[in-house]
Amino acid sequence: MTCLRNLVLVPAVMVTLLAPAQTSTAHAEPRLVMVPGFDHTPVYFSADDNRRDVTTQASFPVSGDFSRITMRVRLDCPAGGCDPWDRYGTIGVVTEPGTDDSPATVIELARFMTPYGVGGRWSLDVTDMRPLLTGDVTLAAHIDTWVGPGSDGGAGWQLSTSFDLVPGRPDRKAIAVIPVWSPREVRYGDPIVPTAVDAPTVTLELPAAKGFSLRTFVTGHGQGNEDDCAEFCPRTQIIRVNGVRHDAVGWRNDCATSGVRGQRGNYWYSRAGWCPGALVKPWDVDVSRDIRGSAARLAYAVTPYVNGCRPGAAPFIPTTCTLGTAAEYDGGRHTPPIYRLSTVLIAYG
Repeated sequence: MTCLRNLVLVPAVMVTLLAPAQTSTAHAEPRLVMVPGFDHTPVYFSADDNRRDVTTQASFPVSGDFSRITMRVRLDCPAGGCDPWDRYGTIGVVTEPGTDDSPATVIELARFMTPYGVGGRWSLDVTDMRPLLTGDVTLAAHIDTWVGPGSDGGAGWQLSTSFDLVPGRPDRKAIAVIPVWSPREVRYGDPIVPTAVDAPTVTLELPAAKGFSLRTFVTGHGQGNEDDCAEFCPRTQIIRVNGVRHDAVGWRNDCATSGVRGQRGNYWYSRAGWCPGALVKPWDVDVSRDIRGSAARLAYAVTPYVNGCRPGAAPFIPTTCTLGTAAEYDGGRHTPPIYRLSTVLIAYG
């Protein structure tokens, strides 16, 4: 689950319908449906005001088919300037509200990494997420920023989102979006805490459908470790569906050209599934042939790895670590290797 604390609620907005001017209704173009979401919403952190998690309301058509749904994401710099660092960001749909005892449940729509010190704009296809984008929904966003108004290093971000829905029949009509692993951090490289503890095998009850696909977001983070994992080391991600194995390395070697222009920092380095100033590409796998009947068993794993630079590692050999220093994590140059994982199973009718 994504833990949403100190949420800032933004007022609801209305759907807008756009169509070109018509002199005759005989051949009228389908009207594009535009659904706004966040609107220059401040996202920041200060000692007495944590606005790293924000929500807003959006209203989608309750009925109708759409051949394509495009989500648009925009980051702008506030008056005090953008956060100078590349930060993890995610936007999703709240499917179960949180309580005082438990966090909200969120299904991830988009993941991105902020640019170094400048704004950015992106778009992505979320047509298959239509079962979630129906009626009144709550959108939730998180940016892992640690600056805010008055900070020496920038004032955070301003977030805007919108959705363009093109009427028509999609190539494959999604009828359900089923959570497999809700957004979570999977620890890596510590033999005492295997990855299966953080992403356990699950068994799902499935609706009657003509086909299924998996959509996964997975990115590696953490540096100063053996092999500089998990951010700067390529590792194979593995998902098994009823025993059938699907692999992806998810290594991004296009960071020099894929991010927004004009950013600062070392954005050109290859990374584990992400680039500064760019959207994270979902890992989509058609698993229709793997599923028979009304249930499916899914398991997650990563190439085995033991981090010899972790606290308590014995023996600790400094020459194997990229920093060559003590094993303790310091929250900066040496941070624990993790994978941020979320997966849904999409059913098609």
